Amino acid sequence: MSAAPEGHVADSHEVIRVRGARENNLTGVDVDIPKRRLTVFTGVSGSGKSSLVFGTIAAESRRLINETYPTFVQQFMPQLGRPEVDALENISPAIIVDQERMGANARSTVGTATDVHAMLRILFSRLGHPFVGSPQAFSFNVPSVSGSGAVTVAVGADAGREERRSFQITGGMCPRCEGLGEVSDIDLDELFDRSKSLAEGAITIPGYNVDGWMVRGFTESGFLDPDKPIARYTEQEVQDFLYREPTKVRIQSMNMTYEGLVPKVTKSMLQKDRDSLQPHVRAFVDRAVKFMPCPECDGTRLNAGARSSLIGGVSIADAAAMQITDLAGWLDEVDDPSVAPLLAGLRHTVRSFIDIGLGYLSLDRSSGTLSGGEAQRTKMIRHLGSSLTDVTYVFDEPTAGLHPHDIQRMNALLRGLRDKGNTVLVVEHKPEVIAIADHVIDLGPGAGRHGGRLEFSGDVAGLRASGTLTGRHLDHRAAVKPSVRSATGTVEIRGASQHNLRDVDVDIPLGVLTVVTGVAGSGKSSLIHGNLSGRDGVVVVDQSPIKGNRRSSPATYTGLLDTIRSAFAKANGVKPALFSANSQGACPACSGLGVIVTKLGISASVETVCDLCEGTGFNDEVLAYTLDGRNIAEVLAFSAAEAADFFTRGPAHATLARLIDVGLGYITLGQALNTLSGGERQRLKLAISMAGSGAIYVLDEPTTGLHLADVDNLLALLDRLVDAGNSVVVIEHHQAVMAHADWIIDVGPGAGREGGTVVFTGPPSDLVASGDTLTAQHLRQYLGR
Repeated sequence: MSAAPEGHVADSHEVIRVRGARENNLTGVDVDIPKRRLTVFTGVSGSGKSSLVFGTIAAESRRLINETYPTFVQQFMPQLGRPEVDALENISPAIIVDQERMGANARSTVGTATDVHAMLRILFSRLGHPFVGSPQAFSFNVPSVSGSGAVTVAVGADAGREERRSFQITGGMCPRCEGLGEVSDIDLDELFDRSKSLAEGAITIPGYNVDGWMVRGFTESGFLDPDKPIARYTEQEVQDFLYREPTKVRIQSMNMTYEGLVPKVTKSMLQKDRDSLQPHVRAFVDRAVKFMPCPECDGTRLNAGARSSLIGGVSIADAAAMQITDLAGWLDEVDDPSVAPLLAGLRHTVRSFIDIGLGYLSLDRSSGTLSGGEAQRTKMIRHLGSSLTDVTYVFDEPTAGLHPHDIQRMNALLRGLRDKGNTVLVVEHKPEVIAIADHVIDLGPGAGRHGGRLEFSGDVAGLRASGTLTGRHLDHRAAVKPSVRSATGTVEIRGASQHNLRDVDVDIPLGVLTVVTGVAGSGKSSLIHGNLSGRDGVVVVDQSPIKGNRRSSPATYTGLLDTIRSAFAKANGVKPALFSANSQGACPACSGLGVIVTKLGISASVETVCDLCEGTGFNDEVLAYTLDGRNIAEVLAFSAAEAADFFTRGPAHATLARLIDVGLGYITLGQALNTLSGGERQRLKLAISMAGSGAIYVLDEPTTGLHLADVDNLLALLDRLVDAGNSVVVIEHHQAVMAHADWIIDVGPGAGREGGTVVFTGPPSDLVASGDTLTAQHLRQYLGR
């Protein structure tokens, strides 16, 4: 009898094998990643972690899955290119759970994004009294409509006979606000200047230029006299200008749709999520429009019929408005065998919210108002009860926005996904998460072109002994300062009651570093953003996306490019426009993009480096001009640190010095803005904002995306801002920032309804010595007290 084989051939695929990964700054990385284990990727910001995990492994998994669909279907899917890697073996389907906001749809809520609201609609359609209709009768996205008319039978014995037919759709949408939950009152004087004509630029809305198509649609429609001041319009002209229904018109041999200014602005700006708008458009909306809860539905988005159906005295609007911890208790009281499977699914999903630390939310909360960390955890909900196994879950700093008290709960969820037989890949900096890893991969040693190399691969004990930057800082702890600065004044907040705040009175000290902390959902952001932001002299630096296109870069965003172009123009005696890849200096073949985009119909488009300009985006004439021996393309390829050595004085050096100060010395001047992480975006905004003095800076979790070694650099930067005469207010969970503060404001004691009060104010030493809050407990643990 022959000996039994030692193992099945299928068991030989136990590692994800990466060979020659060169995406972004990766320098031919070779690494094996164990499957069905929890692997944490570490390294300084910009070291290449995301390039390896998201840009290589997850991207190739998604690309291969997309290729299994017919080409007809693929044309409607994201077009993904193959990552720069020699070999990538044994990858499994990847589910990416990142920190991107959950879209800017004003109709999207926590309930609709997680399908909990869909299950609630079914529940009320089955058990609600009185019965009002099918599940769509409880949907605020479905209007109630009806109609009737005559139809002619085309076939059969009754062919040619006319019959009268009618239909009725019962939806739950509030007819007044159309399911948005709020109505707006427009100040017409903010839309146009009545004393001017359209040809003179009467319309004052952003983007409505006199010679642009938005205005030409009015001036060339035939309904209005472009040279007549709006104040002299007849009643019919005012009606046509402001409120006319969509009408087909012909302008310069093109068929176009004319629509009144008010409905046009309402659709293009007012019905979009406010936070998704560009800053100048948002400022216009704030001036022109006053939003208020819909008086007909009280902000519930639902019509009277949907609100009238009750289960145990509770309507679907009441259920959606409950804090999720309260909703879980109400669901436990609902008992009907006819909907037992539905109730079980609902209870499990709602319990997942609580387990993941989001029990303070409500289902009617707009998804656009969630922070990056909250959005990421909300996306996790649908995966927690999944029966899928052998899947690769990819997380981007899942502890972002989490208080130390909540991190242990997140760790349990990550281990739960692993224990179901999944591969869990986590990009993370927090020592608490690194400590639970089965395997750690450390990239570095530096950032940008100084990183991209494999520094360590092994277990946590090996990382501690490795001598790498991460290993050396794994047990590093910041200390409480022996003495703190004294406040030079205060900003008073009185009677703060936004969201869950309970009539809070607190003084924000000036001239010091103040840290506002508390568990997620305690009311920190409501307190600061709702009462301090917007005041004169307050500069808010957050992690919201920077608006721009594929041509936008740190050089354009900071204004550096204008300075650089002027320097090149002065040195060579030509116009600055010549040194713009968007203008006269653009390569004629690729129009300044640096790549040629070839569209292949229903197949994926292909981008290839432009042969003429070799990817620089500039024409040969421009590249012939130099500044101190370097052409414009070479300068834009500099990192901020290299550029600071090149521009040794003047406004360019000052801007570059601020970029280095905020820890962005590694980013290149010409790289696309959409390649920056949330933390990098925040620090880029901070670099622009920190030029002045005497301001109050509000930073929202600035340690997001920062390596343990970079946190010390951030603390030094915050000290420099305060020492320069500024006041700094930081919303933060990181214990190192708390320990380094001059003053702490702790909000709590819990989240949601259990929070909303100030439970401690004072220096960190007092919080450590005598505080009894959750923050005090974890800060003492961090400091080893």
